[in-house]
Amino acid sequence: MEGFRKMDEMEMSINLKVIRLAWVYCLLFLLVWIGYDWMKIGLFNGIAFILLTSQLVVYWAVLLFLNWKLGKDEK
Repeated sequence: MEGFRKMDEMEMSINLKVIRLAWVYCLLFLLVWIGYDWMKIGLFNGIAFILLTSQLVVYWAVLLFLNWKLGKDEK
């Protein structure tokens, strides 16, 4: 039975870039969705707004925690 193998530096770099691009795509998609509903339909899409704000809150919370945990308060 094969398990997970440890990624090398190039694979980790590629995965990080892919995750970043997917996250930015999701943010832009939700922002456009909210804007479309607001402009065309005249309704505020609460679910899309909650998804948008919650993922930003989670991102910043994890970023602050990891910077604190690793002792890198440079940013």
